[in-house]
Amino acid sequence: MSKATGTGTGARSSVPHGADSHDVIRVHGARENNLKDVSIEIPKRRLTVFTGVSGSGKSSLVFNTIAAESQRLINETYSSFVQGFMPALARPEVDVLDGLTTVITVDQQRMGADPRSTVGTATDANAMLRILFSRLGKPHIGPPSAYSFNTATVRASGGITVERGAARTKTVKATYNRTGGMCTHCEGRGKVSDIDLTQLYDDSKSIAEGAFTIPGWKSDNVWTVGIYAESGFLDPDKPIRRYTKKEMQDFLYREPTKVKVNGVNLTYEGLIPKIQKSFLSKDKEAMQPHIRAFVERAVTFTTCPECDGTRLSEGARSSKIKRISIADACAMEIRDLAEWVRGLKEPSVAPLLAALQRTLDSFVEIGLGYLALDRPAGTLSGGEAQRVKMIRHLGSALTDVTYVFDEPTIGLHPHDIQRMNDLLLRLRDKGNTVLVVEHKPEAIAIADHVVDLGPGAGTAGGTVCFEGTVEGLRAGDTITGRHLDDRATLKETVREPAGTLEIRGATANNLRDVDVDIPLGALVVITGVAGSGKSSLVHGSIPAREQVVSVDQTPIRGSRRSNPATYTGLLEPIRKAFAKANGVKPALFSANSEGACPTCNGAGVIYTDLAMMAGVATPCEDCEGKRFQAEVLEFRLGGRDISEVLAMSVNEAEEFFGSGEAHTPAAHKILDRLADVGLGYLTLGQPLTTLSGGERQRLKLATHMSEKGGVYVLDEPTTGLHLADVENLLGLLDRLVDSGKSVIVIEHHQAVMAHADWIIDLGPGAGHDGGKVVFEGTPADLVAKRSTLTGEHLAAYVSA
Repeated sequence: MSKATGTGTGARSSVPHGADSHDVIRVHGARENNLKDVSIEIPKRRLTVFTGVSGSGKSSLVFNTIAAESQRLINETYSSFVQGFMPALARPEVDVLDGLTTVITVDQQRMGADPRSTVGTATDANAMLRILFSRLGKPHIGPPSAYSFNTATVRASGGITVERGAARTKTVKATYNRTGGMCTHCEGRGKVSDIDLTQLYDDSKSIAEGAFTIPGWKSDNVWTVGIYAESGFLDPDKPIRRYTKKEMQDFLYREPTKVKVNGVNLTYEGLIPKIQKSFLSKDKEAMQPHIRAFVERAVTFTTCPECDGTRLSEGARSSKIKRISIADACAMEIRDLAEWVRGLKEPSVAPLLAALQRTLDSFVEIGLGYLALDRPAGTLSGGEAQRVKMIRHLGSALTDVTYVFDEPTIGLHPHDIQRMNDLLLRLRDKGNTVLVVEHKPEAIAIADHVVDLGPGAGTAGGTVCFEGTVEGLRAGDTITGRHLDDRATLKETVREPAGTLEIRGATANNLRDVDVDIPLGALVVITGVAGSGKSSLVHGSIPAREQVVSVDQTPIRGSRRSNPATYTGLLEPIRKAFAKANGVKPALFSANSEGACPTCNGAGVIYTDLAMMAGVATPCEDCEGKRFQAEVLEFRLGGRDISEVLAMSVNEAEEFFGSGEAHTPAAHKILDRLADVGLGYLTLGQPLTTLSGGERQRLKLATHMSEKGGVYVLDEPTTGLHLADVENLLGLLDRLVDSGKSVIVIEHHQAVMAHADWIIDLGPGAGHDGGKVVFEGTPADLVAKRSTLTGEHLAAYVSA
């Protein structure tokens, strides 16, 4: 029968179905950022790893081309009304993108540092817990909002007008109640800020004698000091400590009041609200270093005494399930909370318990069981944040989806990388396409397909150097292939310490009364599994001293107007050199100041908003994208105008400002540091928004190298670094130590461990299983003893 009709099994298998021919994602002519007309075919339902040096174009291809176009096409399926509420995405610079599927992006962007955002709110675990307590909590205090630290209690009553037809209106009394769980004292933040008045003024002096110690508050400034001296509320010649109670109230807390100073109408307000508005309401990261230092000195954050840091009202804390309140539940380690939830047997909320259990188990499975739901989201490392974002995808029933990961092994101890590999393979085996940007050999090893970009970074990259298997990459003559099997060796001799940095009784987070001596004048590496207490020991326990320079993983903030020249302070000596050579003002050589092209306001492009469609950026016709007025471009230094200088790479500029007419020692010193950290290929005017994660971290390191510190603390400096660049980083760390600095590095990369003079290993596990020093000594001793997880993996690394 099947033979006659031609519909049997044999007939179906002999003729391939048309749908089965779409088994690749085809990219043709990709030119986004530094990509040079890239054309590749990526197999679907396979794990493809993209390799190459930092800045070679990996993220431009995977995130800015493939993922961006998939998201744009999905957005276009909605009505124009709905699209008006969605972010407008531009079409990437590419000729053909074929075979795309829905893309789910799991990047390494840090979670928002909003104080109200926690691990629980970011993953919906808090929402499920609130519902659970509103159903089972005793005493019953109200709906789920009664357990939310982001919801305030509101009560209102009054008359409302009800209209029922033209002639039938009447006023009726109405009341409104909403029960919230927010602590009223700290407004749900868990901490309260306190301003240290001794950092604002010297109370032994009068205002006329210069009592203010606030940066920028000079006695001749009518807007700051002048308004207090001439307001009439205070005696400018009386020492502040002799003010009456009313004068002190007016000085510190007076409400905004109109006053006339030297014939000018001004607004006087108390010192505390004025400081809060002018300093505390601004982003600390965007402040100048001396302003940021003042804010850190003047403002202290202490645990809220009303709620004891739980953020919740007394009512929310009083409602309990089996003697556990929602505050207790959120403070537990997630693995312990999962066990507690597993013990709840209540049929009326069975679906809710099952969903909550799945979410909590996913945390444990992905290696984040040591976190607590009340952990502020902004304190998570890049690797932790990325794994938190993965949680909602682990149990998903979706298949034939493209998952895009940006270095998922960041922040992972070698012991944990295998677990991450298993998760990536599990996603692939469900029938999904998995695209991974990676540098770690352990993660590259599991790839079905490898795409290596390069050969260099920036303008020297942007081409596909290799496509194929891992074995093919290893045998190929690319930078990645040559360095894939690199292994750093243990030092034959280590540096003798020049002293010690003592830490005594450290109890920050999960640390258990730790006593440790950190050698100075050496390269010290702090190791241990994620969550073992490394950052708590280094960032939370090292005694505060002016000589410590900390380079952590907080992201660089900057708009499209920010670039390496502005971020590092390089533009300042360059502007002064141009001004001196041409006898004009330095402000003319800033595209954000007087020298800006008036048509595009110094942006170089004109942005046209097209509502729900992607906005269009076109080069400014007046300045041709150079950002400066034509008159400014007539001024030259060493035969170059300012736009030509900003178009130089760091290496070109280093040579340009190193000698000849353009010789500028201050600029050359900063360029030297940028080249030192391996950023010689960056152009000076390249927007910060186009830099990769590794480039941003190294840019921050180069900036901090100018600070006069004796102790450098680096938090995973190998983040985003290619295997070939790790060797350069080790050379840089050696140069820092040899110049008389002490370098303390929190790191998981075995090459950095092997190169250390001294290792302090924390553990043995994470969370409450960690917090102890399990080894102190040289890398050779750690390898010889193999007494810890780090020792086992380092021994395997150096013997490979």
